Amino acid sequence: MKQLFDDVSFKCSKLVTKNYSTSFSMAVYMLSPSIRDAIYSIYGFVRFADEIVDSFHGFDKESLITEFEDEYYKAIERGISLNPILNSFQQTVKKYNITDDLIQAFLKSMKLDLIKSDYNSKAEYDEYIYGSADVVGLMCLKVFVDGDNKRYEQLKDEAMRLGSAFQKVNFLRDLKDDNLVLNRNYFPGVDLNSFDEKAKTAIINEIEEDFKVAYEGIVKLPIEAKFGVYTAFVYYKKLLKKLENTPCDEIGNARIRVSNYTKAGLLAQSFVTYKLKLV
Repeated sequence: MKQLFDDVSFKCSKLVTKNYSTSFSMAVYMLSPSIRDAIYSIYGFVRFADEIVDSFHGFDKESLITEFEDEYYKAIERGISLNPILNSFQQTVKKYNITDDLIQAFLKSMKLDLIKSDYNSKAEYDEYIYGSADVVGLMCLKVFVDGDNKRYEQLKDEAMRLGSAFQKVNFLRDLKDDNLVLNRNYFPGVDLNSFDEKAKTAIINEIEEDFKVAYEGIVKLPIEAKFGVYTAFVYYKKLLKKLENTPCDEIGNARIRVSNYTKAGLLAQSFVTYKLKLV
């Protein structure tokens, strides 16, 4: 039965989410059950594309990302794909009217990772973040508002700022791998070989401003989405605080993490805040 295949496809996307990101998986679980599968499918799609360009060393990454894109559009045209990740994602795209400009912007940023190692201007930096993170926030927002275009437009800017904040935290946390393994530097005007407190503080201040704007959107989200998004917000704020308190040389030589014990405490804290209607 086709329904059984579709069910398996969404379960595969959920499995990808759980195995690649315990924190994001935890946040998705805090969403309403009615929208979890759709968010899992978005994560599965963007994660696989990201893995192609970041992790599949020794393989023809350009061919792989091109084939992945081609197979996605075949799935959209046919309404099915034997790749379960693409099969679940194409259903979400159609159900929630995720527009193609968001997909194309995302894939463009992924392809940039194959040919570009330095972002020397704010315009380049902003364009990359828009495609790699902001549009992912907008895809999720399409699901959260369930077709309400007016609400989507009202929350669009805040959703993009939240995506930007998450991505910039990831950039800061992943300085070691981006610099030493992938030979990338996303921060314009920053020399990662002489990364100092001044540069770190400027980046953190920028992220804090993104979070400030993003929070204004979180409090306006539909009830189905608010707690899950707020949970992710609290986790990333904690990670940013930990990065702020970590010496620059340690950030450049190790990947900073939040322990599972701390994550559990943040979840409890978020739940109390949410139930008391403080968010």
